[in-house]
Amino acid sequence: MSPRATPEHPVPGHAVCLDLRSPLHDPDGVVRAALDVPQPAGDRRFVVLDDAETLVAHQLLHERLSSYGPARIICLAVGAPGQRTLHRSLTLRPRNAGVLWLLDDPDDAALRPLVDIVSGPEVFAAVLRALAEVVHGVAVPSARVLEHDLTDEARARSWRQAVEGLAGPDVPAQAPATDGAPAELALLLDESVPRSLAGHDWLPAHGRAGGLLLTCEEALDDAVEGHARVRGPAGLLGTSDRSPDLPGDIERLAGALHRLRTAVADAFAVAGGSRLTAEHRGHLRDRGVELPEMPREISRAGIVPALRDHTYELIGRGLPLRSVAARLSALSARTAPAGSAARLARLDEICPPENLHRMAAQQPFTAGGSRSVALVVSGVLAFLAGLGPGVGWVLGPATGVLAAGLARLMLRRRPNRSPDGRLDGGGSTGAAPRLLGGLVGGVVGAAVGQLLGLPLRAGAVTAVVALAAVVGLALRDWTRAVDDWWARADPEHAGPMLKEIHDLVITTAVHDWLFADVRHHSSEGAGAVARLLRRLAATADAYDGNGHGYAIAGTAGTVGANRTLDGSGRAYDSGPERTDPSTGGDAAWSWGDWADSAGDDLWSDAPDDDDPVPEPREPASTGPTLADPGPSSTGPATTRRASAEPVAPPAWLERRHGDGGPALVDTLVADLVEGTVRILDGCWAGIERDPANAGRLPLDERLIELLDETRVRLERDVAASPPPGAGDRRDRPDAARLTGVAPDAVARLIAAEDDPDRTVPMCAPEHLRLLSHDPGAARQVRFVPETMRRGATGDDIWRGTAEDVEWTRGGRHAGILRLVPLRPDVVRIVRAEEAGTP
Repeated sequence: MSPRATPEHPVPGHAVCLDLRSPLHDPDGVVRAALDVPQPAGDRRFVVLDDAETLVAHQLLHERLSSYGPARIICLAVGAPGQRTLHRSLTLRPRNAGVLWLLDDPDDAALRPLVDIVSGPEVFAAVLRALAEVVHGVAVPSARVLEHDLTDEARARSWRQAVEGLAGPDVPAQAPATDGAPAELALLLDESVPRSLAGHDWLPAHGRAGGLLLTCEEALDDAVEGHARVRGPAGLLGTSDRSPDLPGDIERLAGALHRLRTAVADAFAVAGGSRLTAEHRGHLRDRGVELPEMPREISRAGIVPALRDHTYELIGRGLPLRSVAARLSALSARTAPAGSAARLARLDEICPPENLHRMAAQQPFTAGGSRSVALVVSGVLAFLAGLGPGVGWVLGPATGVLAAGLARLMLRRRPNRSPDGRLDGGGSTGAAPRLLGGLVGGVVGAAVGQLLGLPLRAGAVTAVVALAAVVGLALRDWTRAVDDWWARADPEHAGPMLKEIHDLVITTAVHDWLFADVRHHSSEGAGAVARLLRRLAATADAYDGNGHGYAIAGTAGTVGANRTLDGSGRAYDSGPERTDPSTGGDAAWSWGDWADSAGDDLWSDAPDDDDPVPEPREPASTGPTLADPGPSSTGPATTRRASAEPVAPPAWLERRHGDGGPALVDTLVADLVEGTVRILDGCWAGIERDPANAGRLPLDERLIELLDETRVRLERDVAASPPPGAGDRRDRPDAARLTGVAPDAVARLIAAEDDPDRTVPMCAPEHLRLLSHDPGAARQVRFVPETMRRGATGDDIWRGTAEDVEWTRGGRHAGILRLVPLRPDVVRIVRAEEAGTP
């Protein structure tokens, strides 16, 4: 049974076991310790080991087990080989008590599995009912039992893998994905703006920053509109008296943008990184930033529940504790309030000062391209215009004059010059080269036309083409020059800058000012949970279960200082802080004590030479103690002697040890994860109240209890039974999938036919004459763990099973316990006046 169960967490439903066999140093202390084990009111059950010859002498001790109310007792009376009569006191009479007389005087190796079987609630009740039907309530048992368990290596391996699956390896902080995160956390991760704030006016026009933003937008609109009017033919050839003031608009835009940038930077600096207060709101309002109330989508009160849901969702994905902690650490870093001052760098990226200087600078206006090219083009066009006979002498040079005049007009109407002349970036349009080229080309063309004698019509066509080309090229050069100048000034870039500045103000207002307290709470909460998970993982890694052997209470030394009795009456080392003051005694018990007296390992068929050799310790008493260190070979948890010889199981017990089924490790991990979630369930209130100190919550002991409980179930029935409080879950893997051992042999053993020869009597051949020979007087108890027939195993192999099978909730034993009554003259009932004093 459970070597690590405590009085606070007993094995559910199992009887309390105590050993009253001689010699005893403090029998009262043994009974007192057994009574102190919590049991359900009205259902107090005890399995008592006693010598057959001292049953009457211990009558008062048996009676004291009913001190807290009616109790049911099964006494395993161990008889000496020569004993031929059993004296039974009235205290052990049916129906609330009964005696199993073990005439073969079994050693503790045989007693351990028998006590394990009888202590179970279903078998206990069935045995007690059977004893009530036999004469005097005394029977000699015979049994055939199959033990389905794991090998030591498989148990150690599966436990190690389960703990690794729970804790996981060390991993660096991982950036958490916003997918799947609760809405409250997603708002803090992606810097989005809550829907309820979508229409809020963050920079009202009447405020400082809002007024500057409006000025920038108006100046930009004027500049864009002016550029659209200037760049076309109307800009060069138009006769409107109202000319756009592009340099003035750009200057106004650059100045307003610079002041807006300064105002926003001032607002970022004045709010800082502290939590938002009424004073901060006032400072921001003075600088033109109007903050709303907290949005309904998020609040400080919702952060810890969101963290809880996110943590459980990550754990539910199968991530080990350290991986979840890494993601929560990244979440803590991302949600930590950096302060609005940290946004100044982003403001510099959006609106660099050099961009403002370039925008405000006076850019020159250059049209016409290369001057040599302009001279050649003008000359060619004038040459074509001059080919007409006669009129060519006029049209040719006139074409050059037109080209020069248009260039001069471009210079006069250049867009980088204010109408009042206050701002002027200068320019060059190549009027002189065009004039020179046109004059030369026109004269040459006229001379060629005169020489060739071209018809007038041809000259007219060439002249029209040349004049049109001059005007068209001038308009093209003008548009290109205006666009080039506009691109170098780049006032339109102010549009995206204004939008990004506005968005930056909104993001800063929401996440650095409005959400400052929420982000602080989230960051501290996520960091606290990450620290808790890392501590739990470290505790799981350090867990080795050392010192958790157990013994049936037999002496004051066995259940003494630093020893605690579990739900089955067994004791384990509880350490100096867990001493049970009710038991008395200063001695301690170790596996070394049991090895000295028993000389074997009751759980495995062969010793493990790699196990450490324990330090020698003084035995707690000279009396025999039924002990069981638990089936483990995980280092310090199994402190047995390397020289121990393997012990054959009793003849009635057959062991079938597997290497672990496919579902074993996953089931253990799932149990540990569910238990860890239950541990965390009690932490969220502390995280909500004080996240800064929540990382130091004392969870180590609770995790150790969880590991103890899970390890106990692994040792008791290969974790086939669900954890306490989980209920009878039908989806839990069956024993075959956990142990890797098929239950077919069990099904054959508990077949319906009743064959006495199938069981092995727990008495020597010479004792058979003491037994009743009435074939109908014997009673039989068949028992099988429910976990052996559920799940993937199916029901086919259980067809033909006896109807009276006791399907136990847990355990690793299945089989038949046959109770054979004795002859009426063998048992003598001793009344109270004959009992004497123990």
